[in-house]
Amino acid sequence: MAASFDYEYIMKYIVIGDMGVGKSCILHQFTEGKFMADSTHTIGVEFGTRIIDVLGKHIKLQIWDTAGQERFRSVTRSYYRGAAGALLVYDITRRSTFVHLASWLTDARNLTNPNTVIVLIGNKSDLSTQRDVTYEEAAKFAEENDLLFLETSARTGDGVQDAFFDSAKLIYKNIKDGSLDLNEGEVGVQYKPAAGSTTSSSRIITGESAPAKKDSGGCSC
Repeated sequence: MAASFDYEYIMKYIVIGDMGVGKSCILHQFTEGKFMADSTHTIGVEFGTRIIDVLGKHIKLQIWDTAGQERFRSVTRSYYRGAAGALLVYDITRRSTFVHLASWLTDARNLTNPNTVIVLIGNKSDLSTQRDVTYEEAAKFAEENDLLFLETSARTGDGVQDAFFDSAKLIYKNIKDGSLDLNEGEVGVQYKPAAGSTTSSSRIITGESAPAKKDSGGCSC
């Protein structure tokens, strides 16, 4: 069991977007490998972790799934602080969730550091026959805003792993090439030196309390 705690870096992630786009289901699919069919709307935040291998390095992702309702916006904004990665999620079958991306992206740009890697995710690709947002227009939005982009299905798992692995790989490359300085505050990455090492590390500054529970409303997926 000790191997479960063998990692060299910790990276903080946030998952943001409108209510019902499937943020909690994406988190659950990534951390548990299952579709959460009975997911309920998140109140405040939910939390999950997973250790992954990126370019030969074991990295622990700490992922904060934020509520999409406007009434929780002031609370969830505090979780943006110190995020190394952000998943910006919309529902390909609901155009309104795509239209609202500009507002979510503004928050992400204003409240995270300039080196935060942001991934645009069009979720529910398994419902392509009900598509209300084309792949091409979402790809254009991503290109114009310098975002990574892919479509996912939290139900089937398609693309979910790639969203986290691709972004973590980019964050790690930014560390190695020096564009992300771990000695600066609020970069969202902590280096875990080997036993006996005196290497300094940066703090993951979150500003959050314990994760909140979910309400009993309809499925957020």
